[in-house]
Amino acid sequence: MTTTDGTATRQFYHGTRAELKPGDLIGAGYSSNYGARKEASWVYLTATLDAAIWGAELAAGEGRERIYIVEPTGEIVDDPNLTDKRFPGNPTQSYRSRDPLRVTGEVAEWQGHSPERLKEMKDHLERLKAQGVEAID
Repeated sequence: MTTTDGTATRQFYHGTRAELKPGDLIGAGYSSNYGARKEASWVYLTATLDAAIWGAELAAGEGRERIYIVEPTGEIVDDPNLTDKRFPGNPTQSYRSRDPLRVTGEVAEWQGHSPERLKEMKDHLERLKAQGVEAID
């Protein structure tokens, strides 16, 4: 992605199981994919494909795992769920916004994590849930 003056900007991704098309907006206000599944006040995005893969693989629901290329329609801020407290400096390049994300495309081919690695992550999330650890809204 480039700006009108030709300088490079970051490409952002959103992993989910929802079926969307270019131009659709992904907004806050839906049940979170994590924790108690309460209504999310934020919508999440990342600049790394790996973090988007985790988002798609861990998303609730029965639909096909999808990774969309998105552009924020407003301000984005560091995601406190994955920055400073867990990964200082935001190496996952994970962000959130109160404004919708516009779908501009879909990543057609990507490689998911191994079944063993996915099980490790799901087990880890279950342990956190049992300890009462919730995502920061």
